[in-house]
Amino acid sequence: MKISFLDVAQQELDEAINYFNHEVPNLGNEFLGEVLKALDRIGNHPHAWHPCSERTRRCLLRRFPYGMIYQTLENEILIVAIACLHREPNYWQDRINN
Repeated sequence: MKISFLDVAQQELDEAINYFNHEVPNLGNEFLGEVLKALDRIGNHPHAWHPCSERTRRCLLRRFPYGMIYQTLENEILIVAIACLHREPNYWQDRINN
């Protein structure tokens, strides 16, 4: 199944990678590795995670306090947000059509 990112979700990913690499050398790359593992899990089992709405779910990263918010569409998984769990909850909801 095809996986794509909203532009704003891609920007969140890039910003998180840069932030972690700035804090500790190579930590951003480790964060990216966790995101890639989560994308693989989502691609293999798109309905396995906590539903946020009818078509939207959240997959938590194992090592970092982030969740990947995504929608399952007909032939695509759309990443809506790379959400820091310490941020305001549900800040991303205006990005989706339930």
